[in-house]
This record gives sequence, structure tokens and C-alpha cells, in this order.
Amino acid sequence: MDAQIRTLIQRIIDTHRTLTLATLRPDGWPQATTVGYAGEGLTLYFLCGADSQKAANIAACNKVSLTIDDDVDDIPKLQGLSMAATAAFVTDPADCSRIFRMLIAKYPAAKDWPEPAQGTVRYVRLTPKVISVLDYAKGFGHADLVEVTPADMARAA
Repeated sequence: MDAQIRTLIQRIIDTHRTLTLATLRPDGWPQATTVGYAGEGLTLYFLCGADSQKAANIAACNKVSLTIDDDVDDIPKLQGLSMAATAAFVTDPADCSRIFRMLIAKYPAAKDWPEPAQGTVRYVRLTPKVISVLDYAKGFGHADLVEVTPADMARAA
């Protein structure tokens, strides 16, 4: 992955707190939902209810898509990304606690929230496969498509 594109992707991930996640429902329709997330390099994490439709969708099909972007007044400043990723449930208690602390760090107003009781939520890891980086500063609708390699993941960690 080109260093300039990687820097832009990481800046977008690091400076935002919500993403729109698309999963596949059992009836074949996509379901898009907004979730708060924390990033660790190019890997993203979020929580959802253990019995939620989102968790059921991911359990049935781990291929997801997501977007991270801004609502800007100045169109040439529009930047964002869309990502094809695989979703996996994180079950190790130590990893879950670490992810919860990362999320709380992104949401300081929630600093006093207790960690959810085991079994009430699902911790989800999103591992990118392909990222489309939208950057209108390079021209109306300009997007760079990058495949994420294991080397990219190692550099981003």
C-alpha cells in the first residue's frame, strides 16, 4: 500500500468514532447500522448486543462492508473510506477488556461505564481486505482502491 494512502486511511480511522456497517440479513437484504468503534492500526473493533440482528448476521456471514466519513460543507474537502472486511467475534476475556478500554478512550463521556457482563455483548473485530479511499481534493468523486496485504496489516499494527 502506498505510504500516502496509508497515512490518509489511518488519519480517517483515528479521527472518527462512528462507522456505518453493512451486514447480510437471513432474508438476503443488506442491513446498515451505525456503531461506535475503536481502531488499532487498520483493525477496527466494536460491541453489539449478543442477541442483536447484527450479531446474528455476522454469525451467518462474516463478510461485511463499512464506511467512515464526514458531513462537510466544502465538497472539495470530502474524504472518507469504504472497506470490505471480515468480521470475527473476540472471546478472550483479556482481549475483550482491552477492546472495551480502547472504546472508552474514544468516548471519554463514558469513562465511568462498567465493562458489560460476559454474554450480554459481542466484541467484534473487523479485518480489512479492500479499502476504497474517497478524496475529493484529488477531483470530484476521486477514489483510490487498495487491497490490504498481510504486510500492510503488520505495518499498521
